[in-house]
Amino acid sequence: MATEEELFANIDALLEEEPQLPPPVERARLREAAGITQARLATALKTTTQTVKNYENGRSEPKSPRLEAYQRLLQGWAAKYPAPARAGAPARAAAVVPVAVPQPEAPAAFTGPAAPEATALEATAWEAAPPVQAAPRRAARPVTRPATSSRQQAARKATAPDPDPRFPHGPLAVLDGDGSAYGTDGIVLDCPAATVVELVEWTLRESGLGAPKLNRYGKNSDPLIVLTAAAAVKLGLPERMEGREQRRSLRLPEDHPVVEQVGRAKWRLTQRGFGPWARVYRKAQGRDRQCVQLAILSWDALDERSWPGVSEMEPADIARVLGIYAQRVITPRGSTAVSGLELMTALRPPTKPERDPGTGNWVSCHNPGSLGTEPMDPAPPEATPEHPVVMNSGWTGGFLNEEAYQWVRPVELLTDEECLLPHAVGLDLNTAFLAAAARLVVGLSAPDHFLGPKFNPKIPGSWLADLSHMELDPRLPSPFTPDGTRPTGPAWYQTHTVAYAQELGYDVHPIEAYLRRETGAYLDPWHDRLKNAYVDTLADLGVTRDLDDRAFLTAMEQHQRTDPVLTAVLAAIKATVKGGVGKFRERPQGRNYRDGDRWPALERPTWRPDIRAAVISKARVNMHRKLNNMVRMTGLYPLAVLSDCVVYPSPGDSPLDFLPYAASGRPQPGGFRLGPTPGMAKPEGVRPMLWAVDLMEQGLNPARHIKGGDAVFDDGE
Repeated sequence: MATEEELFANIDALLEEEPQLPPPVERARLREAAGITQARLATALKTTTQTVKNYENGRSEPKSPRLEAYQRLLQGWAAKYPAPARAGAPARAAAVVPVAVPQPEAPAAFTGPAAPEATALEATAWEAAPPVQAAPRRAARPVTRPATSSRQQAARKATAPDPDPRFPHGPLAVLDGDGSAYGTDGIVLDCPAATVVELVEWTLRESGLGAPKLNRYGKNSDPLIVLTAAAAVKLGLPERMEGREQRRSLRLPEDHPVVEQVGRAKWRLTQRGFGPWARVYRKAQGRDRQCVQLAILSWDALDERSWPGVSEMEPADIARVLGIYAQRVITPRGSTAVSGLELMTALRPPTKPERDPGTGNWVSCHNPGSLGTEPMDPAPPEATPEHPVVMNSGWTGGFLNEEAYQWVRPVELLTDEECLLPHAVGLDLNTAFLAAAARLVVGLSAPDHFLGPKFNPKIPGSWLADLSHMELDPRLPSPFTPDGTRPTGPAWYQTHTVAYAQELGYDVHPIEAYLRRETGAYLDPWHDRLKNAYVDTLADLGVTRDLDDRAFLTAMEQHQRTDPVLTAVLAAIKATVKGGVGKFRERPQGRNYRDGDRWPALERPTWRPDIRAAVISKARVNMHRKLNNMVRMTGLYPLAVLSDCVVYPSPGDSPLDFLPYAASGRPQPGGFRLGPTPGMAKPEGVRPMLWAVDLMEQGLNPARHIKGGDAVFDDGE
């Protein structure tokens, strides 16, 4: 029989358990009964409105000391606003057994189950019964998703795809220091791992994490485990990179205990070592990959520019951000630039299986339309000055200069009428590089050299031509140079630039060219997937394609305040586009690099500066074509252009005051049109015209500052 000392010890243990909160639906009822908004409660708890929403629908739970403060508040409200008892309900419900009920279908925007209706009995039971010890967390605990505005629900009619039975818990989880692994759709898993090796083995054997391949010839996505600072410390990792060498190299030294532990367990790390995005793997067994991707939040794995505000979110919200991104784009495998490049390969795998007619065995063969498995050297004018192709050949014939616009109209070309207009209004083209990638034919084979070729706009490549004789309006940037100045002699151009010269009515006679015989629209599936991701996420934020221009401007003013999770997803999608294009021409890094040496990026089949040049050339041509059409339709000339942003003088503070519209009220085709799809325009900012003129007189670009700060120049690097 138990002694009094043992019984009291057990009771003391119960009292030391974490405070128990009422069911999520009761938390919301109590707050509403008190007349307090979620925003005001968030301020009191020093957290975000979204986090309070998560508390009230069960997606996440507060941690100490916020937990104790929240419990005290709820207990106070419960005393003031007791739950109304149902007629015929018992005065005390000693035990409530939840009954599974059919869940309403949830829009795909939420990637999770809809919030169920809680019964009054559940709320009354908490009110009547004293706190008891919580049941052990189950292996997988579904947590409901917060309700969203009706406008968001109307934006998306499609439902989320059914989960793959091989990966029942989604593509990823965010691991906190208490062993809670927060997955997508509100799933919370118990992770018992105390070391990195145990974490990797748990992930592969028990977690049920992963994602199916995006192409029939591709590979399933490896599971991603994101570590909070507390989880990293628990696993023996430093909370922050320590020492100058670690911060510079962004990896742990080879003699770090965790790195040695991984090696002793016969696991391996990729060439980038154990850094913010560490990949731990073993050789695949048959068709089953043995690889886990890790991301350490406190080591800046989620860059603030690409994932704004995400690193400061609660683990459940981080899982939601990354889960939506994984569903719509790809499971993150590194920076957004790396993910953008990996997405290309996932959608266009380099190989496919074919049966050998001689042996009858299945063998790996080239997948037509892909970039293959072997790296390809560029033509000398397509390379960078430090590339071995240039250094070893002594090439002095010049280089492609296909970059995005950085142009300001000379101040002396401003008219008095323009200077007297009250406003300078900025327009930004949605994901201009993505729009340029649509139906873009690029070279798939090695370049061949031709002397005196006849120009063919259907053949991708690099052309040496003299476009300096072409007379264009000086109030517009030249379409042939990034700085908008007139060419001064022969130079190398990508096919789209030369084709636009023909479109403007000029004869073009190339001197020489490097062209590719095998071609294809390699980026088409990449464009389609990212376009859908971008448009769907904007729709979830209330910016839909069916809005008229005035309603679109109103929605754009409000969309960033709708949901910080979706706002972060949208920013990551845009960064994926820019970074993916930039990765085509990744430059060498490191203080020990010497010109002429090969660097790691050159060993990728996706190191293709010619494809980057094609995207940027087409984007710049698209911009100039719209600028030209605006002159024809409105007589307006831009003040400045920076990549995909253009600034116009305007009689009003809205794009509606100067964009061209037909008598019917519909936008005129050919110019800038407002809308949420790639290539269409959105407002970038409004400033006084005198402000813009002052910057121009100082030699500064108003397009860089029109938004209220220094814009990031999108040069595709």
